[in-house]
Amino acid sequence: MSGEDLNRLDGIIRNRKPVQSGGYLFRMGDAMGSVFVIRDGSVKTVTYSESGDEQVLGFHLPGELIGLDALASGQHRCDAVALTSISICEVPFDRLSNIAAQIPGLQSQLMRVIGMNLDRDQDHKEILVRKQANERIALFLHGLSERLRAIGRDPLRMRLPMSRIDIANYLGLALETVSRGFTRLEEDGYIHVRGRQVELLETEALARLAHGLENEALARKRREA
Repeated sequence: MSGEDLNRLDGIIRNRKPVQSGGYLFRMGDAMGSVFVIRDGSVKTVTYSESGDEQVLGFHLPGELIGLDALASGQHRCDAVALTSISICEVPFDRLSNIAAQIPGLQSQLMRVIGMNLDRDQDHKEILVRKQANERIALFLHGLSERLRAIGRDPLRMRLPMSRIDIANYLGLALETVSRGFTRLEEDGYIHVRGRQVELLETEALARLAHGLENEALARKRREA
């Protein structure tokens, strides 16, 4: 995109006031007025079961776009809740659509962002079909590390903005299972944990575990023993 195109885009961006932890960017059923780019902080998107239980759909980091869930129906299908104090840029969607139609570079970037959101949805589905809890946790940490790398953050030393309860909910596991899983990964030398601070120690081994290869190798060794 040219400097002129970036200036046109900058002209429609609204800088909203910071949202405190626990605050909402939008609620389920709200009409789509804008999309949001996180400047700082993290957000979770959630839906609710008929009994009122929360289901975490995803976690969103600085530089990522939120609000595309309403593209099809015009209404948001989830709540967007701040996990930390956040600052965001609000982009009115009708004006964005008009400018995107005139700027090919912006239109291709929007398509890329939509594709990345679909990829994350697919990654979540892949997590939920894993039978082994340690594989789900490893895949979650590996994916988070790769996303941090993509936005220029430290991919090896991360402070998790979400609680263990949120992680358990997202992974489809019990809280106790997630706690044991983190402990097991630390005992096995994959990670070091201190509160919400997590350091990845053996990234290649963690990646193999995340994709089911480490457990296969261990099972093969047991059969050969």
